[in-house]
Amino acid sequence: MEGGGGNLSELYSSSKRLSLTIRDALERLERLEFTSTSSSSLSSSSAVVAGSSDDQSTLIRRDIHQIQSLCAEMDRLWRSIPSKPQRDLWKRKVEQVNEEAESFRASLDKYTSRHQKRVQEAQERAELFRRPSGDAHVLRIFDEESQAAESVRRSSRLLEDSFATGVAILSKYSEQRDHLKRAQRKALDVLNTLGLSNSLLRLIERRSRFDKWIKYAGMTVTIIIVVMFWRWTR
Repeated sequence: MEGGGGNLSELYSSSKRLSLTIRDALERLERLEFTSTSSSSLSSSSAVVAGSSDDQSTLIRRDIHQIQSLCAEMDRLWRSIPSKPQRDLWKRKVEQVNEEAESFRASLDKYTSRHQKRVQEAQERAELFRRPSGDAHVLRIFDEESQAAESVRRSSRLLEDSFATGVAILSKYSEQRDHLKRAQRKALDVLNTLGLSNSLLRLIERRSRFDKWIKYAGMTVTIIIVVMFWRWTR
């Protein structure tokens, strides 16, 4: 089990490092996308952005495939661990890494779709610019519609990111609730092992309250005696 656990730890660390690399690369792609859409000359900037973004997308997709390969190997290893708690722990870890890889792949697919559409629009705009000046009205309409469509896509992307953040928060809350339930069960098991019944616990609680009232009463009587003695000696 120790050898398998060691291999699992190494594979898990490698997958987490790849996840950080992919997340940084996706953030760079999104910043590049925002810069290209904010540029005043979208047709000229898209030609420069297209090559670099395609290269980065290829590298990201390769790293995602590598994470999925690591998950397949980890899935094979955790099943051979004899201890059930350790198996359950590694199962959850591998599932989380696999879900993260699927999330990266979905984000990359969405970016690729947006990028291809943006490049196509840039090509169509460049074609319109090459036409005679009589098509200026058509070009202006096309620009307005393109800007509106881009605004809708950005809003949709923000909503998707907000939804993904909410799902992640709820998942964390669910995980914390499971931890609390397990802690509660362990506490009950300890109490049952010690043989402490509910009636005995209530008796201990009542005795604690009774001792507290005795302490307060003794303090009050002591204060009264001190005050009376002080007045008598004046």
